[in-house]
Amino acid sequence: MSLNDSNGDSTAGSDVVGASVTELLHREALLKTGALQNAILTSATFSIIATDDKGIIQLFNVGAERTLGYQAADVVNKVTPSDIHDPQEVLARSQALSLELGTTIMPGFEALSFKASRGIEDIYELTYICKDGSRFPAIISITALRDDFGTIIGYLLIGTDNSVRKQVELDLNRAMAAADRANQAKSDFLSNMSHELRTPLSAILGFAQLMESGTPSPTVSQKRSIEQILHAGWYLLELINEILDLTLIESGKLSLSLEPSSLGDVMQECQAMIEPQAQKRGIRVAFPHFASPCFVKADRTRLKQALINLLSNAVKYNRAGGSVIVGCSGHTAERIRISVTDTGEGLSADKLTQLFQPFNRLGKEAGFEEGTGIGLVMTKRLVELMGGVIGVESSVGTGSVFWIELKVTTEAPAVGADDSPAAPRAPFTRDPHVRTGLYVEDHPANLMLVEDLIARRSDIQLLTARDGNLGVEIARTALPDVILMDINLPGISGIKALGILADDPTTTHIPVVALSANAMPRDIQKGLDAGFFRYLTKPIKVHEFMDTLDMALDHAGSVALRRSRETNGQ
Repeated sequence: MSLNDSNGDSTAGSDVVGASVTELLHREALLKTGALQNAILTSATFSIIATDDKGIIQLFNVGAERTLGYQAADVVNKVTPSDIHDPQEVLARSQALSLELGTTIMPGFEALSFKASRGIEDIYELTYICKDGSRFPAIISITALRDDFGTIIGYLLIGTDNSVRKQVELDLNRAMAAADRANQAKSDFLSNMSHELRTPLSAILGFAQLMESGTPSPTVSQKRSIEQILHAGWYLLELINEILDLTLIESGKLSLSLEPSSLGDVMQECQAMIEPQAQKRGIRVAFPHFASPCFVKADRTRLKQALINLLSNAVKYNRAGGSVIVGCSGHTAERIRISVTDTGEGLSADKLTQLFQPFNRLGKEAGFEEGTGIGLVMTKRLVELMGGVIGVESSVGTGSVFWIELKVTTEAPAVGADDSPAAPRAPFTRDPHVRTGLYVEDHPANLMLVEDLIARRSDIQLLTARDGNLGVEIARTALPDVILMDINLPGISGIKALGILADDPTTTHIPVVALSANAMPRDIQKGLDAGFFRYLTKPIKVHEFMDTLDMALDHAGSVALRRSRETNGQ
């Protein structure tokens, strides 16, 4: 044997070995693929259903048998997947597709396989009906099976039980519904509580104001007692408002209007409000001067509320002869910092950690200063709702610095957007004849209070009604110039009575003023949306009540004059 022959035999042997290895690897790959296919087809975790091109089931794996209760022999070559699917869902799917495509898609397997037949892998939810009649939700993926020429030869449906997720969704929806009901109940309770507390307060404060301004003037001793009644009454009303405000914020129902607001104007208004309080206590207050306009993105009313809370605390907890300094500085290019510095006793590190806890007065409960521990909590929530931040720095024996930061804006407030006090109205020129008012109210004390107030007006004659139906009847008969309407009335509500009057051509022109203890923001808005001329809340503020009465009479006079001109013109 030559060397060449020997090499040839060696090469041939290597080829044989190589071929054997390749064949072995190929065989192992086929075995592995077969094992994977078998594992998939025999999996009990998810259902696999294969159909022919007509939708008739050809393959029904172990998972499908386990979840649906059918044996493969029960369905193969006998039914389509739509036959074990909720018929109402099949119908709904066909109707939705027909509407979307503008053509009729028949209920049945065509509706299930429509998208897959057009090359779109479809994943959707359906309800399977098991052999024993029970049902369960499933998520199904359906894919068209094609041969080498692209012709559809069948469909593959792979599904998994969706019961757990559906149950979680159901539980979540129930929990959300329960939470909504609880929030609604809470809102209703707060509204009712506000009404029930304000009704007796209305009588207390109203009659106290009558006594204060009555004739003859009260004696010095009586005046001192009346002042105490009014002070306690207005303070109690303030507590009610604070608690309701805080509850609205915590429930996420307080709506804010974030608009460009002039910081200089807000500061001027706060200064006018806080200086009388500071002067009584001998506290010097200094506010910054704005060389150029500065606008912040905020709810103007709530910004004033937050600043007044900080300023009131700075005055209230200051030392005799102390000072309060308000400062403004551009903390960053986008934000401005407003600081309120006092010369009070300061706060320890331990008290600082408790500062923004509701109803925590940091040991001041036994002191002479009134308070609830709500103001700072309210301020923090309001500032954060306006996109700002609040902070404090304090040293025991030196004083504290409370600050808030707000977003600066280059926008200017829209014309008429601010809520600065309106210019005084021109004096109301009354008709020489007596005007007529109607007050619809069932609460005797409130009725008596308004009667006493109107008794001071020689130009107005007051009619009264104790329920909504009688109020409507008197309004239609007497045609008063103005109507004062309570909301919670026997018979029909004030809002329903308003609707009846508005729909009647003989009374639709009469301004109707709501006078109600329903003082929640949603109650007020509901009343204004219903069409009340104005909405006043109890307890009555005498000056506000009289001004509103004048505005309503003024409006009634203008309407009467216009109607007269229209009649004469005809």
